[in-house]
Amino acid sequence: MEVILLERIERLGQMGDVVNVKPGFARNFLLPQGKALRASKNNLTHFEGQRAQLEAENLERKGEAEQVATKLAGMVVPVIRAAGDSGQLYGSVTSRDIADAVTAGGVTVSKRQVVLDRALKMLGLEEIRVVLHPEVSVNITVNIARSADEAEQQKLLGRAVGTEEAEEAEEEEEAQLTAEAASELLEEGLAEAAADEEEKPAEA
Repeated sequence: MEVILLERIERLGQMGDVVNVKPGFARNFLLPQGKALRASKNNLTHFEGQRAQLEAENLERKGEAEQVATKLAGMVVPVIRAAGDSGQLYGSVTSRDIADAVTAGGVTVSKRQVVLDRALKMLGLEEIRVVLHPEVSVNITVNIARSADEAEQQKLLGRAVGTEEAEEAEEEEEAQLTAEAASELLEEGLAEAAADEEEKPAEA
């Protein structure tokens, strides 16, 4: 089916382009969302008459989107989820979860603006694209963790903090404390031995 694009559509074309698309894509997405018109002679004439206004409105929306993009650039949003020892989540993080987390961070976005092309089922940091306008998108980082403290630790490390790593850290700390305790005992033992040596009467 041929349609006239009323805005830029990624991997399809620019505003005003007449493109051939699958009928289902046109009927279910482009036409109902006002992103395109059927490519008829009347619609082409109508579009040309409205082009200047459409381009002006597009520029205004683009400017607003660019302002939002500056706020979102580099944003790291925490999403707290329950997970197993391996870091596998009980469930997955959805585009709605991410949109809610970004909105909680002070910038309102909708789930339709979040481009989620893979399932998020593990703890860690994930780079996600947010499309604010057909010509404006920005990357944010989603920090999936089991707690706010863990999210902060992951943000500092730049990677997931697993239970195994936490156990290793605890073991290292215990080993260090044991070594320090052994060192103190040794020093005490040497000090006592030296004191005993001093107290011994000199042999005739």
